[in-house]
Amino acid sequence: NLFRGDNVLIKGKKRKDTVCIVLADDNLDDSKIRLNKTVRKNLRVRLGDIISVHACGDVPYGKRVHVLPLDDTIEGITGNLFDTYLKSYFLEAYRPVRQGDLFLVRGGFRPVEFKVVGVEPGEFAIVAPDTVIHCEGEPVCREDEEKLDDVGYDDIGGCKKAMGQIREMIELPLRHPTLFK
Repeated sequence: NLFRGDNVLIKGKKRKDTVCIVLADDNLDDSKIRLNKTVRKNLRVRLGDIISVHACGDVPYGKRVHVLPLDDTIEGITGNLFDTYLKSYFLEAYRPVRQGDLFLVRGGFRPVEFKVVGVEPGEFAIVAPDTVIHCEGEPVCREDEEKLDDVGYDDIGGCKKAMGQIREMIELPLRHPTLFK
């Protein structure tokens, strides 16, 4: 019961979710959807993973959105990032954004990746023509974004015995140090 232009909430792994707009693709079965690489990265899913799609209803238009570039994508770029990248990306596009999500903008001489660091009101919104877009601040460090703690036990399959030993030898002493003194 989803139609072109509807807002949907897509839920991925590790309680990650994002808001997207439905586009029609007659080449796909009704039980399948296509997600671009950036959305898959935000949801922490890969090709073939199972996700859930929920009708989102009315997503509010944003009053203010604060985005910052990732440091490694703007090396050597000078000039106004808003005019070169963000203005044309958001102009009359009514794009949904969610706080914490990354998005890629192709413009200028090469693509630049941005992170949504703030959305007002709420956690997600639609960037409308009257939405104020802030891009002032220090660039976001990619290493801070791609932390090693994003890998969990559910990412490792078929090693139950080894994972049990790891939990016993590493987690137990860390969680209950008094037992091992």
